[in-house]
Order: sequence, then structure tokens, then C-alpha cells
Amino acid sequence: MKSVFERQNRYCPHPLLQSGPPNALKTGPSVQLRRRDVLLASVGSLVAYGIAGAAPSIETATSPDVARFMDISHSLTDRSKLDPRIGAALYAGIVNSAPERKAQLTKLHALMNTGRLTTSADLAKTAEKVDPALKDVIHDIMTGWYRGVADGKVVVYRSALMFDITKDAIYPKTYAAGGPFYWTTQPPEVAQPSGQPVLSPSSFVVEPT
Repeated sequence: MKSVFERQNRYCPHPLLQSGPPNALKTGPSVQLRRRDVLLASVGSLVAYGIAGAAPSIETATSPDVARFMDISHSLTDRSKLDPRIGAALYAGIVNSAPERKAQLTKLHALMNTGRLTTSADLAKTAEKVDPALKDVIHDIMTGWYRGVADGKVVVYRSALMFDITKDAIYPKTYAAGGPFYWTTQPPEVAQPSGQPVLSPSSFVVEPT
């Protein structure tokens, strides 16, 4: 009859599998890996990837092409402050949407720098007279900043200018800007716009939903 000690030891694992710290893999000493080492290696890879991935966006935001795009955007929107990071993303989308957009933006920038155009309306009206195709790129720019869409893709939502001009009366969808039942109060009065269209009418396009 086996002793109690022998019966208990019958189920004990091999001593080799018990060697090493608790965080080591249960293998031989030559292949022991600590979870700490794996985590450190993973974090190092993520940091390296993040730095490498962030560099192109910084270069794009400060490129001469984006700088010209921002100049045009300031003029067309009549705004002195626009986020250059959003501008870089919009520029990339607009240029990607059609092969001729980059040349059209360069032409529009040169026209703007003639010094004879003092308002956004003057720039838009003159641009269409010089080249009717410039109306399309102006539409792209305004759609990008006000709706946050470029090349059929949403680039920015909350920071789109359409929300900025109505922020005292209307809040973006899915955003709650007040206490319970805040929507039951009477919204402030908003003056009707008095401006007139500058560009010629465009065909109505039904966007896919």
C-alpha cells in the first residue's frame, strides 16, 4: 500500500516545469520569456509605428500646396482662423477626387493674388468668368469646410462650419448641450440671410445615403 506522501507526489509536475519566476512561460530555461519583456517589445513597436505614422501628416499640413489651399479657404469663407489640420485633410480629399483639382487650385490661388479681388464674392464671381470649371473646385472647398466632406467622405463632423454659424440656436445631432428637456425652450431668433448667390446655378445631385 502506497503512503499518503507517494500518492500526493504522483500528481506533482516535473521540477523543470516549476523552475523560473511566475511570469515565465512553463518551458525550459533556454526559452523562458517574461510577459514584461513581451509587453515592452510591443509598446516599443507601437511607439515607433506611431512616430513613423505621424510624420507624413505633419509634412502635409505644412506643405506649400496646403498653404495655398488655406489662403484660398480664408478668402472664400471670410474667416481669418481655420484649422490647418482640417485644411490638410480637406485638401487631400479634394485633390484625390479629380485629377484636375490640383491645377485648378493653383490657378485659383494665382487669381486671388492679383490684388483686384477684395471679397469672397469677387473672387468666386471672377473665377467662374475666367474659367467656368473653377466653380466646381470652389464648390468642393466650401462643401469641405461647411459640411466637413471631401471626395465623398466625412473628414470632420463637429468642427464643420455649418455648426459654427448656428451654434447659438442649433446643436449638432447626437450632441446634448443643455439640461433635461432643453429642447422644449424657445430657440433664439435668427435673422434671415440677405446674401445673394454669387455662382451660377448648379445641377441638383442626390447624394447616396
